[in-house]
Amino acid sequence: MHVFHSVRSGILPCQSIETLIAGGAITSDTPFDADQVQPASLDLRLSDVAWRVRASFLPGRRKVEDRIADVAMHTIDLSDGVVLEKGCVYIARLQERLALPKGLIARANPKSSTGRVDVFVRLLTDAGASFDDVDEGYDGPLYLEIAPQTFSILVRPGTRLNQLRLKAGEPPKLETRSVGVDLQGGEVVGFRGRRHAGVIDLDNIDGHDPRDFWEPLTLRRGELLLDPGEFYILASSDAVEIPVDQAAEMTPIDPSVGEFRVHYAGFFDPGFGTDEAHGAGSKGVLEVRTHDTPFLLEHDQIVARLVYEPLTEKPTRLYGEGGSHYQKQGLKLSKHFKPW
Repeated sequence: MHVFHSVRSGILPCQSIETLIAGGAITSDTPFDADQVQPASLDLRLSDVAWRVRASFLPGRRKVEDRIADVAMHTIDLSDGVVLEKGCVYIARLQERLALPKGLIARANPKSSTGRVDVFVRLLTDAGASFDDVDEGYDGPLYLEIAPQTFSILVRPGTRLNQLRLKAGEPPKLETRSVGVDLQGGEVVGFRGRRHAGVIDLDNIDGHDPRDFWEPLTLRRGELLLDPGEFYILASSDAVEIPVDQAAEMTPIDPSVGEFRVHYAGFFDPGFGTDEAHGAGSKGVLEVRTHDTPFLLEHDQIVARLVYEPLTEKPTRLYGEGGSHYQKQGLKLSKHFKPW
């Protein structure tokens, strides 16, 4: 087994990910896309096979596909594009495969566009003890659990729903910042997903009319009432800035702060919201789902936390340099929708 040597512990930048691909530590069924390596993460792509399953699971000590045999309802060929229905659970094999060198671990998270359409996704590995985490030295295939919550989605081979971040050693937590919610940003303070909307084609960018899928929210008495089981898109009250030699992950709030959950899309890349990458003033977009009780949200109420970690070195390109849908964003729906 190869050993990954790094001068410092931290998250790997794009050039290190490209070195791992060149050395065969990360391989794929089809050639990698030109834009697949992000400043500090790698987008993962669906293959042509998935399964509709009756329950989510962790493989325990078994292989994922051995465990799927117990819970699969049917196998799905994604080749021509398939609608994954809301309220159902699927597992798809991904095109990428890992042979991690010693000294490296990996962690996955939904892409921001996935979280913004309320699709819950988690990475699975053979004999993996937890979702989204890949152990040091893991050698094997990758799978994705997909559970659309509000909208049914159209996917096909190559659709990217999540991303992988690689870490050398144990990166220190440099800072943890609280993230408040903006309920004073303008006439529309957020959006609520419409329950009986059509299908979102996840590869059709700017191709959907937002009014068919979203209801705009306005304030009453300076507060917003969140209804149980509904899905909301809101913005952070403060701008978010990620220094060029760091990356951040948004983490779920402690339940003691409120009966709701913020957090699907967790990764913020180096350069997000910075002058250097022409993104000063970018907000964090929050995907919020309430639990069992209605909840009154007030302006600037803390709803999430951003945890900052160092990179092993500065990336050769920054967030948004090649154009991004979310640099300089305020309150913004996913890239699948035309502007409101």
